[in-house]
Amino acid sequence: MGNVILEVRDLKTKYVTRFHEDVFAVDGVSFKIEEGKSLGVAGESGCGKSTLALSLMGYYFPPLHYISGDIIIDGKNISGLDPDAVRKTVLGKEIAYIPQAAMNALNPTQKIIRFVEDVIRAHEPKADKKEIRSRAEARFAELGLPREVLDKHAVELSGGMKQRTVIAVSTILSPKVLIADEPSSALDVTSQKMVIKMMRELMEKGYIKSMLFITHELPLLYDVTDDIMVMYAGQIVEKGTAKEMVFDPIHPYSHGLMGSILVPEEGTRGTTLTAIPGTPPNLKKPPQGCRFAERCRYAKDECRYHAIVERPFGEGRSYRCLIGVDQLREVYEHE
Repeated sequence: MGNVILEVRDLKTKYVTRFHEDVFAVDGVSFKIEEGKSLGVAGESGCGKSTLALSLMGYYFPPLHYISGDIIIDGKNISGLDPDAVRKTVLGKEIAYIPQAAMNALNPTQKIIRFVEDVIRAHEPKADKKEIRSRAEARFAELGLPREVLDKHAVELSGGMKQRTVIAVSTILSPKVLIADEPSSALDVTSQKMVIKMMRELMEKGYIKSMLFITHELPLLYDVTDDIMVMYAGQIVEKGTAKEMVFDPIHPYSHGLMGSILVPEEGTRGTTLTAIPGTPPNLKKPPQGCRFAERCRYAKDECRYHAIVERPFGEGRSYRCLIGVDQLREVYEHE
């Protein structure tokens, strides 16, 4: 095993509604990312992917609240730090976050160089404008972005260019972990490829040491990440390599997720897409047993009433289900 850059242990976070109801959006999530590796997180809308991303920064603001668990970045546990310490010592330097629709987060009245200055001075107050501009020009050039972009306003840039600019600004301090929450959504195919190429370059050139890439598209993760974990109703239901998760999903939810989308590598002729029936459970009152049981065609009575834990199988793989791997594979083969 290589050097572990990010380790998450039994992380639990929740939202508190204005009616003082708890919504357990991330419930007992654990995983590791090694240096030089990228991990994909997949799942349908509302499964907890974006909440996990926000939680990993250790920077909590209502309605999101920390419950328990550890977030360890390169050996340093940030879960116990107060928000001010996290902002000054962690965000941007140890971990960077690219939120959904990040291209719309840029203040249209400010030039791009101003955002770079803000990020650098948050951690290096004595850095002068000349030094900051020199660093920014060098980084933008290495990532294939014209230096002229630094003197432009966001409204002067295309959607793809804005997204790439946000990524470059966010990683200007070479954070150890980059969290990218659907960074290629709302972009055309050409822009998506450029964004993904840029993120690969960040890893290859050592500007970031590891990456967590979030999307609802499993096939996209196959091209971008080394490993994939699938989330459902606030929990991880399966983990494996990108190839294993796309071509040999085990958990009934992972299998159903793959059956509902096209995988170009498998070909599309004669392919029949299938839908997952029902809707996810209410996370104000999570089910006692398997959270997928009410939507699972293979569920048994014990699935609904027994706590389900992750079960390891193979090398580095795990899944959260009472049914055995061989039994599930046999069922899938005869469908």
